[in-house]
Amino acid sequence: MTNPSLRQPALGLVHRFAPATVADARPLLLLHGTGGDENDLLPLGRTLAPGAALLSPRGAVLENGMPRFFRRLAEGVFDEADLRHRAADLAAFIAAARAAYGLAAPVAVGFSNGANIAAALLLLHPDVLAGAVLLRPMVPLTRTDPVDLAGKPVLLLSGAADPIVPAANAGALAARLRAGRAAVTHEILPSGHGLTQADVERAGAWIAGLGA
Repeated sequence: MTNPSLRQPALGLVHRFAPATVADARPLLLLHGTGGDENDLLPLGRTLAPGAALLSPRGAVLENGMPRFFRRLAEGVFDEADLRHRAADLAAFIAAARAAYGLAAPVAVGFSNGANIAAALLLLHPDVLAGAVLLRPMVPLTRTDPVDLAGKPVLLLSGAADPIVPAANAGALAARLRAGRAAVTHEILPSGHGLTQADVERAGAWIAGLGA
């Protein structure tokens, strides 16, 4: 794959884009965790879906100098008004990027903060994503209107020893997505909040199983 070039925010967010080298490969939207940037998940994206187009934006919010996709009030306590605003901005960015780069609807791969805004996209803007891999997510919003996700594939990977996301919270997110008729696979791995080789293997196999 060619080295993805850094794009300034003409489309709304600073990002990197790597075009596909495999025909009909599903594009991935890579959403980093707190303190990450547009470079963090590129190696993971290449591993999960070799040859797929990669779209990797940088979160526009800074928390003590660390990029995030939305504000929080404390650990695990989100500024929900800001989250709704940032989710709408991200949905607009995805639409603009699809038009600019000629992309199909992407599958999101989000870690931690990135997984949470991906979950918010599913609940607030369900047509934006073709599916999602949510790595260490939690419920992003206390209340949302009913949403029809109509079989949209979603993989949740949680850590049994995660000190940040309680198991019940991740389970509640899976239940909410299933209530919207998403095709949810939720696995709890023997890990903490950080990613492991098991995450890479599970996510890669799941993406490969989606087909073109």
